[in-house]
Amino acid sequence: MKIIVLIKQVPNTTDVKIDPETNTLRREGVESVINPFDMYAIEESIRIKERFGEGEVIVVSMGPPQAEDALREAISLGCDRAILLSDRKFAGSDTWATSYTLSQAIRKIGDYALIFCGKQASDGDTAQVGPGVSMHLDIPQVTYVKKIEEITKTNARVERMTEEGFDIIETPIPAVFTVVKEINEPRLPSLKGKMKAKKAEIQVWTAEDIGCDEKMIGLDGSPTRVVKIFNPPPREGGQILDGEADETSRKLAEFLKDVVIG
Repeated sequence: MKIIVLIKQVPNTTDVKIDPETNTLRREGVESVINPFDMYAIEESIRIKERFGEGEVIVVSMGPPQAEDALREAISLGCDRAILLSDRKFAGSDTWATSYTLSQAIRKIGDYALIFCGKQASDGDTAQVGPGVSMHLDIPQVTYVKKIEEITKTNARVERMTEEGFDIIETPIPAVFTVVKEINEPRLPSLKGKMKAKKAEIQVWTAEDIGCDEKMIGLDGSPTRVVKIFNPPPREGGQILDGEADETSRKLAEFLKDVVIG
């Protein structure tokens, strides 16, 4: 069974900076990590391979050359090989262009059974890339997967997390699964894994290598634009209402009336 994991290298959430000139995240000089939700996708892919006792886990990322560090970390955790999609033509891609580019790489890999992603990236929070890949490849998708109950080489039954609880969904495979953190506990890299990652050859594919239509990639292929990005202002202190319940209820009602009606 061939399993593909899509990961993204993102700025550490404790060190996010915004460039006011370009309205983009500043990545230079900022610590980068594997998107936290993608760690659960990596772990689940490895567990399924272990369950079958055979197969291959291929990790794929789209980004600048420094994203190779994230791919090596994925190999240290147990992935078999890694592919980096890196080309200046990819710059400025929104979620539509990104999912198209990733789907082109997946087509080139071929003969896959499952595609795993984290439910969303911590820097964009759109949760659109996984479903976008499913659409471009015209295969089923299940989002917010919290448990894989049963899986064969042709079908899977999974629990999908919802606000009210969870759904049980059966799907044929190949399929795309986006996972939530409730699905597992990611492992730590082993010494053997770290040595393998250090020596691993990371394949680098360009737009030409994966047969991209240049009208579908990068800024020109992105139907959406980020007009402005900024840090939200700090919250101001709240107002405390003192007194007995009847008195504070009256004060609160008057306050809300002033806010709503003016």
